[in-house]
Amino acid sequence: MITIETLVFNHWQENTYILHDETGEAVLIDCGVFFEEEGKKLIDFVEKKGLKLVKQLNTHLHIDHVLGNQFMKDEFNLLTCAHKDDEFLLAEAPNYAVRLGLENVVEPPKMGEAIQDGDVIKFGNSELKVLHVPGHSPGHVVFYNEEQKFVIAGDVLFRESIGRTDLPYGNYEQLIGGIKEKLLVLDDEVEVYPGHGPSTTIGHERNNNVFLKGL
Repeated sequence: MITIETLVFNHWQENTYILHDETGEAVLIDCGVFFEEEGKKLIDFVEKKGLKLVKQLNTHLHIDHVLGNQFMKDEFNLLTCAHKDDEFLLAEAPNYAVRLGLENVVEPPKMGEAIQDGDVIKFGNSELKVLHVPGHSPGHVVFYNEEQKFVIAGDVLFRESIGRTDLPYGNYEQLIGGIKEKLLVLDDEVEVYPGHGPSTTIGHERNNNVFLKGL
C-alpha cells in the first residue's frame, strides 16, 4: 500500500511528494528544494522513515518544480524522469529565475529517462500510470494509481481551480480538453494531490470547479 507524504518548499509553497510502500522503496515527485534548510529537512525525513529513493519524477519542468533537481542528483544520484516535451524548459530556468527575482539559480541537470502517456512507473510493490495532460506546459503529466484511487496532478488541477495557461507555452483549450479526457473520466472518489495547496477529489471538482462546469 502506498503512503503519500507531502513536504512544502520554496517561495511558491510547492508540494513535493514522497510516495513509499511496505518495501521501503520510494519515489519523489517534483522536488522543490531551494533553501539549505529545506534540503536538510528532506534528508532527515528520508532517513527517519528509512526509505530508499529509487526514482525522481516530475509532473512538469517549470522552475518551482525543478529547483531541487540538482540537490537530488548530488544527494541521491537521481536524475528526473519527465516528458520530453518539457525538456527545453530546463535550459530556460536560470533566465526565468532572474525575471522572478531569484539569484544564483543554475540550469538544472539534464533529464534522465523520458516518460510518456501510458507508461507505468514501478517501485517496490507499487505502480503509477503516466497520463499526459498538456496545457499548463507542453509535457505536463500526472501520475495515477487506480488501486488506491489517487492522482498526483502537478499544476493541472487544484481545489476549485486549474493550472495557469497565461505562462509561456500555455494553452487553455488543451488543458481543459486534457482534464475532460484524462481526469473527469475517473471516479468521483479519486483523491487529487496538486502541485500547490490542499488536496481535493475528482467529484468535488466536477461539482464545484467553475472552470469545469458543463464538461
